Amino acid sequence: MSLFDDFISLFFPHLCVGCGNQLFKNEDIICTSCLYKLPKTNFHRHPDNPVMQIFWGRTEIYSATSFLYFAKKGRVQRMIHALKYKGRTDVGFLLGELYGKELNSSDLFSSVEVIIPVPLHWKKQKKRGYNQSEIFGKGLARSMHAKLDTQSLFREIETETQTKKSRYKRWENVKEVFSVKGETQLEGKHILLVDDVITTGATIEASASKLLDIPGVRVSLASIAFASQ
Repeated sequence: MSLFDDFISLFFPHLCVGCGNQLFKNEDIICTSCLYKLPKTNFHRHPDNPVMQIFWGRTEIYSATSFLYFAKKGRVQRMIHALKYKGRTDVGFLLGELYGKELNSSDLFSSVEVIIPVPLHWKKQKKRGYNQSEIFGKGLARSMHAKLDTQSLFREIETETQTKKSRYKRWENVKEVFSVKGETQLEGKHILLVDDVITTGATIEASASKLLDIPGVRVSLASIAFASQ
């Protein structure tokens, strides 16, 4: 960092998205302390983890995981808020890169060939400027050397926010909103479907159900965070 950069940082400090403290010269996006303290789930090492259990008896998911535990007012919530609402796409990409390296070492996920983000409706994506799940997927794709597919799965119907809805209401809200095109190119593939946060699993389940209609596919799930109810 140059003297000019040092001068600029006095007035426009680079702050950690996790804790809000000023970053040191060798730090970027997330400080060393927050990286060390990330509340990792390690679910990718355990086939019967709590995320996978959400889908038992509901749909034929091959494997499921989340990178981090979500807690209200915690550092993970601050990171996701920055990603979704403050334009901090660098946060989502970094978290994807970090988690992709861990998923490569898991027998459950190392065979993933295609990464598909849960899509936003085009109106919402136009307003926000990007899909936060796609940003996470880009980071995963780089680390996992997998193809990122943002075209095959799309959201036909704009839905209400899922916040404060019950599990059943969430499912009713999204069960018919997704569609798939170009199915033949996905036949026989191991697909990793990704989202930002998994709570009840309704949205990602509705997405997965469309992909599971494609012959020979295996669908696994991953998210930045898991918010248990």
